Amino acid sequence: MRARNGAGVISCALLAACGGGGSGGGAGTPSVPPPYSAVTLVQLSQAANFAAGCDGVAPNGTLYTDPAAEPSFVVNPANSMNLIAGWQHNRWSTGGAQGLSLAASFDGGTTWTPSSAAFSRCTGGASGTAGDYARASDVWLTASPSGAVYALSLSFTGGTLAAGSSSAMLVAQSQDGGRSWSAPVALIQDGELFFDDKGSITADSTDSNYVYAVWDRLSAPSAGPSYFAVTADAGTTWAAGRSIYDPGLTSQTLGNQIVVLPGDVLLDVFTELDTGGGGQTTAQAHLVRSLDHGTTWSAPITIAQLEAVGTVDPRTGQGVRDGADIVSVSAGPGGVVYVAWQDARFSGGARDGIVMTHSTDGGTTWAAPVEVNADGAVQAFTPTVHVEAGGVIAVAYYDLRNDAFAPFGSLLADAWLVTSSDGSNFQETHLSGPFDMDLAPNSRGLFVGDYEALSSASGFLPLYVQTDAGAAVRSDAFMAFPGATAAAHAAAPVAMGPFEALASPAGLTLAPTARQKIARRIEARRLERRREP
Repeated sequence: MRARNGAGVISCALLAACGGGGSGGGAGTPSVPPPYSAVTLVQLSQAANFAAGCDGVAPNGTLYTDPAAEPSFVVNPANSMNLIAGWQHNRWSTGGAQGLSLAASFDGGTTWTPSSAAFSRCTGGASGTAGDYARASDVWLTASPSGAVYALSLSFTGGTLAAGSSSAMLVAQSQDGGRSWSAPVALIQDGELFFDDKGSITADSTDSNYVYAVWDRLSAPSAGPSYFAVTADAGTTWAAGRSIYDPGLTSQTLGNQIVVLPGDVLLDVFTELDTGGGGQTTAQAHLVRSLDHGTTWSAPITIAQLEAVGTVDPRTGQGVRDGADIVSVSAGPGGVVYVAWQDARFSGGARDGIVMTHSTDGGTTWAAPVEVNADGAVQAFTPTVHVEAGGVIAVAYYDLRNDAFAPFGSLLADAWLVTSSDGSNFQETHLSGPFDMDLAPNSRGLFVGDYEALSSASGFLPLYVQTDAGAAVRSDAFMAFPGATAAAHAAAPVAMGPFEALASPAGLTLAPTARQKIARRIEARRLERRREP
């Protein structure tokens, strides 16, 4: 799979001319935007070429036939040169995509070979098979120590909880590094009374027999417990999906993710959306723990309150469907756990920044959150955290610092990476941009994904979606190669002034108007999830 210029690798010139010095230079708007990219970028996505009408249902909403969205990828622990990626292709305005595209690299990400699994009709799902669904969404990838790769899909037909609708969590396996995939296996299949949403899958890092999948199972009017399925024989059989945490009839979980810690400790980290007696909805990051491969689970432990106001175009008010209310989690050496999310607490509710906390005792207690995005004066959104084997922390995200250069009708965003070896001082690297977020598909907000992806293999490897140059609605998935520079800087951190992480002020309290704004946005997002995955 090659970049469109035929070279397989692009390093600049998608929106602006090449130049040197891609790193940010401090808080506040610069006098000129940075060069489009000073790091190597490889484009993974290409036109999906799905057959017209392949989903087998009448159109419902706007079909965007070019965009890629919401990527996931994993580095094969049995071969660090083998990377496997996936993303949505041909996104519908009303939720999901016609199919999920998959690709594998065997040279560390320089070149990619496309593949697919039969998660929907447009990628091979047929009548009578597990993949007989009109749409697919929320791809998630993991790989076991033995090298087996697993892909999880939310596959569905019809609107969420609508009459005649159906949904499933499907898993396919690859034994050849992502070149080919098995027929999907259903972990759960539901009709119109339930909707299975926002799944993730995690291979046990110490035992290739165990792989864990989690998701939320929605039902009317607002319930959504955490569901869990496990295989103990490397995917040969799966235990039936079951509820492991139920927050109640007026609450739901969202964005469940399993983390495996030393000593066979499992954490399921998720967001809980609670509607109180006054009708206001709040969001909190929680976790539950298991010491027996998921057989039993603890009571919930609170990580932090989530206080995102959401991202909007400051000129038009157009909303961005970002990562608000969804946390990103990664475990580092010694079982230290890091959680990052989008939050407005450091601006008093004026705009979202990127916030991170950590736990050194297996998720039992959590440090005060810190803000890690370099420019706190602009909107920042959709973070992804990853800790590499040496303990260096990285967070990738978008921000709007260069939107000051945008003409009316454009919303300019950039992709960034910050790295740290101590969780307090961060070095920033510019990945790419500015690109025009207004050219993203509108899926109840400008949409490149509720989440993006980040891992490491001889350096950090962010995988994210950005829009293309021109006037058409189109986006593609790119992997950035910032090299060893970011990790080397983080290994010897220095105080960076405005780049330095700020501890959450003691007793920080948002004004009532800010809390009301946050509650309205959370409730709107909760309702959106029930209309559109």
